[in-house]
Amino acid sequence: MVPLAERLLQALQRRGATEVFGIPGDFALPLFREFERSGRLPLYTLSHEPAVGFAADAAARMRGGLGVAAVTYGAGALNLVNAVAGAYAERVPLVVLSGAPAAHEAASGYLLHHQVKTLDSQWRVFREITADRARLDDAQAAPLQIARVLDAALRLSRPVYLEIPRDMPGQPCAEVPVTEPPPVDADALRACADELLARLRGAQRPMLMVGVEVRCYGLEARVAELARRLAIPVVTSFMGRGLLADTEAPLLGTYLGLAGDPDLSAQVEGSDGLLLLGVIVSDTNFAVSARRIDLRHAIQAIDGQVEMGHHHYPQVPLDTLVDALLHRVPGVGAASPAAARAASKGTELIADDAPVRPQDIAAAVNDLMGEHGPQPLASDVGDCLFTAMDMDPTALIAPGYYATMGYGVPAGLGLQAATGRRPLVLVGDGAFQMTGWKLGNAQRYGWDPIVLVFNNAGWEMLRAFEPAARFNDLSPWDFAAMVAGMGGDGHLVRTRAELKSALQRAQATRGRFQLLDIRLARGARSPTLERFVNAVKRLSSPTPPPTRPPTEARRP
Repeated sequence: MVPLAERLLQALQRRGATEVFGIPGDFALPLFREFERSGRLPLYTLSHEPAVGFAADAAARMRGGLGVAAVTYGAGALNLVNAVAGAYAERVPLVVLSGAPAAHEAASGYLLHHQVKTLDSQWRVFREITADRARLDDAQAAPLQIARVLDAALRLSRPVYLEIPRDMPGQPCAEVPVTEPPPVDADALRACADELLARLRGAQRPMLMVGVEVRCYGLEARVAELARRLAIPVVTSFMGRGLLADTEAPLLGTYLGLAGDPDLSAQVEGSDGLLLLGVIVSDTNFAVSARRIDLRHAIQAIDGQVEMGHHHYPQVPLDTLVDALLHRVPGVGAASPAAARAASKGTELIADDAPVRPQDIAAAVNDLMGEHGPQPLASDVGDCLFTAMDMDPTALIAPGYYATMGYGVPAGLGLQAATGRRPLVLVGDGAFQMTGWKLGNAQRYGWDPIVLVFNNAGWEMLRAFEPAARFNDLSPWDFAAMVAGMGGDGHLVRTRAELKSALQRAQATRGRFQLLDIRLARGARSPTLERFVNAVKRLSSPTPPPTRPPTEARRP
């Protein structure tokens, strides 16, 4: 019979997983041993569990299918919690594989190392941040448990958790089946699609906004075709930046409210037929709208349901809805002129001795991609992500809603491992201090990302809201000088001419990761971040009570 661990790998591979990221520990050693013995999926070990989670998250976002993170019990799995929470918030099908004590150890009467309150404390923590979970302590029950949990991850596009006692990975196990998805009510789907199209056709200013679920369910090509057939303008949400970048969809740009292009924002906010496909209605997507979007008049398709005004259609998966719409909308020729694709930002870097500003980084990246073609971006949060909004459309992954720091560098590693594409990583110095050292693992696996560190000796986005606070200041670190011992090349950048030269050298050098330590002045922020901060401050300031107009004097 085939060992349980091999059956698990087969099931993961069948559902789109192409690798496992992990850190071993004693409760997980038998599981890792079986993974290595099998060789079915490559096993990439990193140096801290949060980075394992971020790398697996990025792999799932970029290639579709499942991302896989394998850790040990207690100290390993609990170190992974923040990354899994972010994946839950942002709809990523991440699979957590955790080693656990064997049955005889649990019954020993001893407190076991890595145990918190009870042996089930970890289970209860992960119950809060996963869509489904199972403990594989019975080899006969395991195939159905594995199938149920992994298929739930794909169907719901959310993390799941499998706990594997350390005496189980080598146990004989039957093949894991594929569970059938719940049936879709054909009548409800028909009514939903017909009403949706009727609303769009009845609107004078229809518009389509795409969000993260379009990527989660592998729908970019189909949604691009739908947008082309509908011949209506298309934008992405802030979280959905990078979607449809490699398609011929009539994409105008990214909706950022008061932080973005005023004309584009006015189009979105003035639409009387706004279709939100897979868009999370969150503060990062909509809180800085100049005019609050009335969601009662919008069409929302997310989380397996569709809402149009007071009409609610449950259990309508996004992929099924898109297919139903494509079936009803005939193919057409080129998109209408009103829905023309967004043009390049077109700002060329001036390579002089002036100090670098964030918008210069955007211009330099645009020049690079203009010469060498699009490259995928992995961005951390902060001004590096706002600067990415001024870069030409290309594939982008970032924790735009959950907004956890430390995502960028391990996400870049996960992106390259899963796709083979060389990423550009955008990261602030504060986030790099958290997880940038994971670059030391790149040389073992032949990864060579280009990392752009926005080094301003502080948490600049937070400083924008609290400019007088000293707690947002960081010590200046010389990142360029540190990376040689990690297997990479460092480039110190102070001027725009040095930025252009360093980026060209980095692009031309393969086989070693390249890091540009870009020194930015305190207070140097991208125009998009400045607009965002000003909008948040304006919209969050108390509104003075309306003044009563003076009473008209009575006529004698």
